[in-house]
Amino acid sequence: QVQLVESGGGLVQAGGSLTLSCAASGSIFSINAINWYRQAPEKQREWVATITRGDSTNYADSVKGRFTISRDNAKNPVYLQMNSLKPEDTAVYYCHTFVSGFGYWGQGTQVTVSS
Repeated sequence: QVQLVESGGGLVQAGGSLTLSCAASGSIFSINAINWYRQAPEKQREWVATITRGDSTNYADSVKGRFTISRDNAKNPVYLQMNSLKPEDTAVYYCHTFVSGFGYWGQGTQVTVSS
């Protein structure tokens, strides 16, 4: 089993920055990739970014060039650096992974961007 805990959300003005963290515990050596998703009010959850075990990264078009997913040499936690934030980035941000065919989600952290 894997447990994921997000932190770092908050309220920021448009154009500002925030860094989210996703700390994993449990069977972390079985994790191949960590994903960030977000869900805005009354919208479906959408994928934001992925980092693989080999540190390859991929981003949704809506955040490419503004968000950076990374981790340090210890591989844990995973960070999501968010720059040039827009009101449309307002959402609950979740980290996610698959281990042995099971999906695991964190509890989410709220990001609110004011205009």
